Amino acid sequence: MTDRLMLLDSASLYFRAFYGVPDTVKAPDGTPVNAVRGFLDIITKLVTTYRPTHLVACWDDDWRPQWRVDLIPTYKTHRVAEVVEVGPDVEVVPDPLEAQVPIIRETLDALGIVIVGAANHEADDVIGTLATTATAPVDIVTGDRDLFQLVDDARDVRVIYTARGMSNLEIVTDSTVATKYGVLPSQYADFATLRGDSSDGLPGVAGIGEKTAAGLLAAHGDLAGIIAAAEAGEGMTAGIRNKILAGAPYLEVAPRVVAVVRDLPLPAVDSRLRPLDEKAKTDAAAIAERWALGTAMTRIVEALDRTGNSA
Repeated sequence: MTDRLMLLDSASLYFRAFYGVPDTVKAPDGTPVNAVRGFLDIITKLVTTYRPTHLVACWDDDWRPQWRVDLIPTYKTHRVAEVVEVGPDVEVVPDPLEAQVPIIRETLDALGIVIVGAANHEADDVIGTLATTATAPVDIVTGDRDLFQLVDDARDVRVIYTARGMSNLEIVTDSTVATKYGVLPSQYADFATLRGDSSDGLPGVAGIGEKTAAGLLAAHGDLAGIIAAAEAGEGMTAGIRNKILAGAPYLEVAPRVVAVVRDLPLPAVDSRLRPLDEKAKTDAAAIAERWALGTAMTRIVEALDRTGNSA
């Protein structure tokens, strides 16, 4: 089997599981486990459908790093201030979910699924680093469009996009990004910087929407080229030029916020998927009994049995 690395945007997936599985699913002690069971089922589907040989659960050790906030104070501000009643676009963890995060980690450890995070960085940055340094094809599983900047057909890096639900997954490649946004994946971070993103508290350049941003990138290649053209007064209307120049303070800092980090000093890990040995299966069964994970644990153990990577 050809090696293929799968990188999970873990928080994105367990938030989706939390809101997708009824909160009446609880352990014998009353602890809610809907996110745990849903997350296990998500991994089972991904492993069964896409057959990765390696899997990393990428973790938000810091979902709102101070260095990003220092650059753009509005970064993810609404996710702190608002009480979100529905949907996975939230980082203020509801108490019933917060209680499940340690159980999720315990369960992944028991299954031999490696967890990787980095101090002062988001899971996106871990994903960016692992995808950039990988020598095998990569599948990135996320509901976050920001990670489209990592798509690269030449290196066989693609996104399995979950925004439309686990029953309607979308494979995002170079052509997907180009068709939907009119830019290449390598231009996506600059595109997002110009357009802004309300879900991340990024204001964008006032008056520059998606179509204008895509047109500017088509004409000038990248953000540096756009700024140079605006400063020279060439290749754009006076109105657009004035908007770019007025947005200069924002454009000086926003690219660092939007671009995922690709060179974190991450520890070397063995992320190969393997069938569980008998002791591990016994331990996993004990965890399943304690937390009432039932068939969700059974299914993922069976999926790992089919990986065939016992070596």
